[in-house]
Amino acid sequence: MASEEASLRALESLMTEFFHNCTTNERKREIEELLNNFAQQIGAWRFCLYFLSSTRNDYVMMYSLTVFENLINKMWLGVPSQDKMEIRSCLPKLLLAHHKTLPYFIRNKLCKVIVDIGRQDWPMFYHDFFTNILQLIQSPVTTPLGLIMLKTTSEELACPREDLSVARKEELRKLLLDQVQTVLGLLTGILESIWDKHSATAATPPPSPTSGESGDLLSSLLQSPSAAKLLNQPIPILDTDSEYICSLALECLAHLFSWIPLSTSITPSLLTTIFHFARFGCDTRARKMSSVNGSSHGSVLGQERGRLGVLAMACINELMSKNCVPMEFEEYLLRMFQQTFYLLQKITRENNAHTVKSRLEELDESYIEKFTDFLRLFVSVHLRRIESYSQFPVVEFLALLFKYTFHQPTHEGYFSCLDIWTLFLDYLTSKIKSRLADKEAVLNRYEDALVLLLTEVLNRIQFRYNQAQLEELDDETLDDDQTEWQRYLRQSLEVVAKVMELLPTHAFSTLFPVLQDNLEVYLGLQQFVVTSGTGHRLNITAENDCRRLHCSLRDLSSLLQAVGRLAEYFTGDVFAARFNDALTVVERLVKVTLYGSQIKLYNIETAVPSVLKPDLIDVHAQSLAALQAYAHWLAQFYSEVHRQNPEQFISLVSTALEAITPLISSKVQEKLLLSACHLLVSLATTVRPVFLISIPAVQKVFTRITDTSAQRLPDKAQVLVCRALSNVLLLPWPNLPESEQQWAVRSTNHASLVSALTRDYRQLKATASLPQRKVQLEDTKVIIHQTLSVLEDIVESVSGESTKSRQICYQSLQESVQVSLALFPAFIHQSDVTDEMLSFFLTLFQSLRVQMGVPFTEQIIQTFLNMFTREQLAESILHEGSTGCRVVEKFLKILQVVVQEPGQVFKPFLPSVISLCMEQVYPIIAERSSPDVKAELFELLFRVLHHNWRYFFKSSVLASVQRGVAEEQMENEAQFSAIMQAFGQSFLQPDIHLFKQNLFYLETLNTKQKLYHKKIFRTTMLFQFVNVLLQVLVHKSHDLLQEEIGIATYNMASVDFDGFYSAFLPEFLASCDGVDSNQKNVLGRNFKMDRDLPSFTQNVHRLVNDLRYYRLCNDSLPPGTVKL
Repeated sequence: MASEEASLRALESLMTEFFHNCTTNERKREIEELLNNFAQQIGAWRFCLYFLSSTRNDYVMMYSLTVFENLINKMWLGVPSQDKMEIRSCLPKLLLAHHKTLPYFIRNKLCKVIVDIGRQDWPMFYHDFFTNILQLIQSPVTTPLGLIMLKTTSEELACPREDLSVARKEELRKLLLDQVQTVLGLLTGILESIWDKHSATAATPPPSPTSGESGDLLSSLLQSPSAAKLLNQPIPILDTDSEYICSLALECLAHLFSWIPLSTSITPSLLTTIFHFARFGCDTRARKMSSVNGSSHGSVLGQERGRLGVLAMACINELMSKNCVPMEFEEYLLRMFQQTFYLLQKITRENNAHTVKSRLEELDESYIEKFTDFLRLFVSVHLRRIESYSQFPVVEFLALLFKYTFHQPTHEGYFSCLDIWTLFLDYLTSKIKSRLADKEAVLNRYEDALVLLLTEVLNRIQFRYNQAQLEELDDETLDDDQTEWQRYLRQSLEVVAKVMELLPTHAFSTLFPVLQDNLEVYLGLQQFVVTSGTGHRLNITAENDCRRLHCSLRDLSSLLQAVGRLAEYFTGDVFAARFNDALTVVERLVKVTLYGSQIKLYNIETAVPSVLKPDLIDVHAQSLAALQAYAHWLAQFYSEVHRQNPEQFISLVSTALEAITPLISSKVQEKLLLSACHLLVSLATTVRPVFLISIPAVQKVFTRITDTSAQRLPDKAQVLVCRALSNVLLLPWPNLPESEQQWAVRSTNHASLVSALTRDYRQLKATASLPQRKVQLEDTKVIIHQTLSVLEDIVESVSGESTKSRQICYQSLQESVQVSLALFPAFIHQSDVTDEMLSFFLTLFQSLRVQMGVPFTEQIIQTFLNMFTREQLAESILHEGSTGCRVVEKFLKILQVVVQEPGQVFKPFLPSVISLCMEQVYPIIAERSSPDVKAELFELLFRVLHHNWRYFFKSSVLASVQRGVAEEQMENEAQFSAIMQAFGQSFLQPDIHLFKQNLFYLETLNTKQKLYHKKIFRTTMLFQFVNVLLQVLVHKSHDLLQEEIGIATYNMASVDFDGFYSAFLPEFLASCDGVDSNQKNVLGRNFKMDRDLPSFTQNVHRLVNDLRYYRLCNDSLPPGTVKL
């Protein structure tokens, strides 16, 4: 005994030293090693048992329990059965004796250790494991302990980790399912008896003045006044112990519901009881009482009661999230919804003392969150099922949801509710599309609700109605590329757009008058503009007026975005029906943009420049963006009227251009400048009116861009304007035959435009090979960057256009392309320049390779192949960081375009492309852990195989006729094998994206070209690949791809099932280390010879799980253990 006593004292002092803040890391490591060695000793558990019963030191108890945990989960197989019996009887006794005095975390850990024994030994060697838990629950003294054991059992046995065989996992689940009915009965009993016991003593409150109003809707919801009466009972006041037991019982239920199937063992009385407890969350009285009592205990009690509501809602949501509902359970579901909506009604009820919002503010935030989750699940999973029940009042439900949404105390809560409305609107839209016959009936049913929703959402985005809340939103910090304010506006406008899709006329007549009001204010500003010495000034100075103007401008900006968002609902089939509304909008927008540009509000002086100036710029920019949204409508308008009377159309476009041209200047703020440029691009690209080129405003822009003395626009704007001008000349005019396209004139004009844009660039050719001073080099780089960004964009914008457009484009660019090729070798060591040049060439190859012609294309490829030597590639990849890798990636992308080209033209390049990949690039990157370049290289190899299959497999017509007689000829076998080996190698690397991509490539080659069936693959590679895939599963290195790996393994094995079952599987098992021959036999026997995909993949996952399990068991056996 003395030795145990001494060990305990030593352990206590070690633990105290370990956790002391003066102990060095070095010493901590020594102590850790000492403790680990002690734990590994056979029989260490006896000491730990003594420690547990004799110490009060938390650290020592925790350590002792960890020793037991390790013993049970990793070494149990090798523990003598006598010791196991002793442990099984001692630990529960220890728990029973001390559970009231142990700290909660030690008690929970001890429970888990006992449950771990049950996981291994119940029912065979530990037959009373579960009955003990049930007895604990039934005895009032130990109910809490029994509930903790039950929850731990549900967590550890229903969804066990992988340290069990599949057979044992299935057995445990079955054993637990057999107990479900008993357990649910017990839990129902506990909750009901506590509720009833305290209900009897609850003081009946005086009749509330509002209690009458809830009766009607509630009775219609619940279909029975008695149920309504039941739910209207006052909420009992629980003592602390009862509250604790109820919270444990609800936690158990929530976990059980997460894995048991919906069935009749979940009884109506259980559901009703859970709902009783859900009412704790919406009871503000508990909080009131605690604040009246003024005691801190009272407020803790209030929080605890709120927590019961949260736990009960968690149970309800677990049931709600199950999509598979058996017929017999549907009625229960209906009852659940009715009871939850009773709660919703209770939460959103107004009376004299309370607004809805103040009531929601008083509730626990987590309760509101759970309630919102419930509503989301109801709409997304169950609405289609419930809507058909005549007794379920959907419209009344929407009225409650409406109140709940627009009284949310937080922005996040409001966003979550908007999401629910979005789900509802999507549901309605798809329902109408599938049932066009009774479209009107469906819409009439919901029309009022939708109009209310629309009006309220629009009010919520306006400072006029919602200033206090909107000013709290952050419009500075970007999160996911948008600020909080932008997210708020975007989500709101999505709801507006979805209502517009369902009720176009209503939506328009709601939105347009609001826009009109704010426009009047904006258009009326002209009268306040006065001329001062320095320019124009806005003569509005009173603080209140400035504030009102600020709000009105912010609202106008939001409403302009709303009008732009709705543009798509005026085009297509409904163009004629909604023509007048759209015309009204477009006319207003054109008027507003012109007004802004003419009185130059963006340059005006104001009383509060930091606020009003950005507002005025934003409104101007948004009006241009909103007009741009109607480009498709303008294009449709043009095609309808171009023959008869196009005057109205011409006037709209000409006025819009008058609004745009003054803004195309480097003196205008970038936000506004870019909006004007985007609108110009849309007019030139989407609308394409034939008269665009002859409008003076457009000619002015041509002059401005080609004039070398004018100050260059910022990069983005310059690129956009050049794209617009190029498209005016290159894109075919709609509604006109080829003969009237005036290609000759347009071609000449385009050539002179490009010539002006590339003047400086083309002059670089002469000095390219001379050494340059640093300053000169920087200037050259700027010219290259500016010119290539414009040219690349021009080429990209004609990529999907007619052959004629692409021809003219290439003719204009021809000289610049040749200059680029000549400059390339001079800048091969400047990776930033090479990067831009290759971007340009890549775009050329993607868009204009036919126009460039074969000889010149060959010259380009040859130049690149010569420049990218092994040394150059190594320098780029290894020494130039990300830019260098980008250069190589773009080069590989160009080769991808080349090898995909059909026909024989580029076939001669294949050998050198493959040799570049396999002999130069691959050796550099194969061993690097970094994913750079790999994805592009493997895509190129895939394209080489996919588009040039006959380079490797010459398939003769005769061979395909005599299927199976003649094996097709194989050519370039060494290259094919090297490529396949590279693919195989990539599966051994940790990069999961590369693994997924390459697996997909192999599967595609098999689907399209029967890769796995080819003789060379079947005989020399097939089972190597299967082996690698199985090893990956066993090592769990790419667990996210389990399913894809399983399917690929099946597709490979199915080529030769006989070989797989008779040769590969036995060999695979024979080569597995860490398992004995008996275990290998079991693994082999359990792998059934199924030939269908679901059974085969199930067998694969079973094999992998059990192999890992056996290894775990064997690792934990004490040395020298004899296994029979």
